[in-house]
Amino acid sequence: MKQPIFTGTWGRGTCHIQGIAVDEEKGYIYYSFTTKLIKSTLDGEIVGSVDGLMGHLGCIAYNRQDGRVYGSLEYKNDVIGKNILSSLGSSSQLEDAFYIVMFDVDKIDRMDMDAEKDGIMTSVYLREVVEDYNGTGLDRQGNVVPHRYGCSGIDGTTFGPMFGAPADSKQYLFVCYGVYSDINRDDNDHQVILCYDTEDWAKYESPLSQEAMHKNGPEKPTEKLFVFTGNTNWGVQNLEYDPYQRAYLMAVYYGKKEKYPNYHLYAADAQVAPVVQKLQGLNEEGKVVQLLQAGSRDPKTGICGWRFPHGATGLAACGDGRYYISENHMTRSGQCGIIYQYVWDDKEAFVLAD
Repeated sequence: MKQPIFTGTWGRGTCHIQGIAVDEEKGYIYYSFTTKLIKSTLDGEIVGSVDGLMGHLGCIAYNRQDGRVYGSLEYKNDVIGKNILSSLGSSSQLEDAFYIVMFDVDKIDRMDMDAEKDGIMTSVYLREVVEDYNGTGLDRQGNVVPHRYGCSGIDGTTFGPMFGAPADSKQYLFVCYGVYSDINRDDNDHQVILCYDTEDWAKYESPLSQEAMHKNGPEKPTEKLFVFTGNTNWGVQNLEYDPYQRAYLMAVYYGKKEKYPNYHLYAADAQVAPVVQKLQGLNEEGKVVQLLQAGSRDPKTGICGWRFPHGATGLAACGDGRYYISENHMTRSGQCGIIYQYVWDDKEAFVLAD
């Protein structure tokens, strides 16, 4: 790998780098720049791009089983959605909808390929996310507030084994909620992770028309899991299964509630099966996943994590203790990213590779 890799400048306004996915076997790295996907070699040579998205393409993940890149794509009329449309110079009004999109990355061979028209991208509708986004919760005073669990949509995505299953067992797609930062409610203090078995998703996969968005997707996820971290700003930005640590790494924009440690990075222990228990701040039970007992442990809450400042805009685990991690930067010509290679460190989480 060339150290570091420069992504090139692609984003405008709020359209910064959102995630990365790496295929070391073929020698490619992929960047999500909010409204487009970029394909590059690991030496930094740009191969092509997919454009035309009017929603928020977030964290992306390479699926070694089918050779495609999966990503979270959301359309909503909140501040994020409006800023994206404004940066594109669009006056469109899009309905609230949440999808997993699949890119046939072997077909990306030139710049400015069209996500809708060039046969590169299919999509699956996530009904569970829509229901929670449109649902309600209660604030600390018992008032009804919008968005169940504070759900702002989806972002983090990765493939890995079920919690508590052997490392070499069946791979599932895990998708994390975005979560609104609201210090006046206690029902938004969990990271919510949906788990999907994608083996039968061929019956749902459809081209996406942003003028008439489809609703083809599973009725329910395979599992719905909760990780107690305290509220974070926009939830899990990048989710990544790390075979080396046997953990699901969760890079976030740190939270604002002073009673929590507000780390930048958390890890859910993949070796421990979920336990059904009452959810803190909620009058309901759910399947709770345990945090990895590593890094810094907050003595008041018992929450563990790290204050590593990067990863929220891109984190890819190689499986052998090496990681590709993105740093977002702004230049005079727009948004860009610089990708560095790191190795695992128990205390710091990551340190730069030699």
